[in-house]
Amino acid sequence: MIILNKLYNKDLAKQNSLDHWKQTILEQFKEKMSNKEQSFPCIPATIGYALNQLRFGFVGDPTEEKTIQELAELLNIYSEHSRQLGKYTSLIVFYKIPEDMMETYTVEQYEQLFWEQLSNLKAYDNEEWSSEIPTDPHHHMWEFSFHGERYFMYCATPSHLKRNSRSFPTFMLAITPRWVFQNFNDSSHAEKIKQQVRKRIENYDSVTIHPELKRYGADDNFEWKQYFLRDDNQTLSKCPFHSKK
Repeated sequence: MIILNKLYNKDLAKQNSLDHWKQTILEQFKEKMSNKEQSFPCIPATIGYALNQLRFGFVGDPTEEKTIQELAELLNIYSEHSRQLGKYTSLIVFYKIPEDMMETYTVEQYEQLFWEQLSNLKAYDNEEWSSEIPTDPHHHMWEFSFHGERYFMYCATPSHLKRNSRSFPTFMLAITPRWVFQNFNDSSHAEKIKQQVRKRIENYDSVTIHPELKRYGADDNFEWKQYFLRDDNQTLSKCPFHSKK
């Protein structure tokens, strides 16, 4: 078993004396991944959790600059070791949000916060932008790049009420390397699982499937539109990402 500084798998989390809020968050995540009566739509994510290939990290208040540094450190560590963790791996990052944010923030405010995290995170990237992808997010082949790796970003918030697949008790990121998707798409069962995922979304959410959930590489697909899905089917007209590097 590979042990990474500041990153936990579910077994290491049990063995360590974590703060109460961290223990609570991990239990809530476990419930979401393991609920048999209300199955989480992303089947590969549930497989990754069951196989102990997910890694968990914790950061502070997302409005503070030091939290960006904490996130960058976690993603650097993960980027260096992710290919050794299994073909269903992702990095899950939980934020310790203030009580007033928990009580008052809207989905749209979390959306703005998410894009600020991504833009500011890039300033701490020690690697150049991947030469494999365009720098313009409005190009259909664009995706986020960090430490020389291409990543899909997923955000969940406490304010999502209708889109349960994007709802979680705290501000949360799931960061998945592009190579994970590439390996999955090369498997013989990929298309069948994708169909099952869409059926699960229909049952899991109380809104229709978001129209921007398309396939990477398609001319009409833009990855940034999938990173943060609102509680309705509205989408920003322009990508807010601006690299600070």
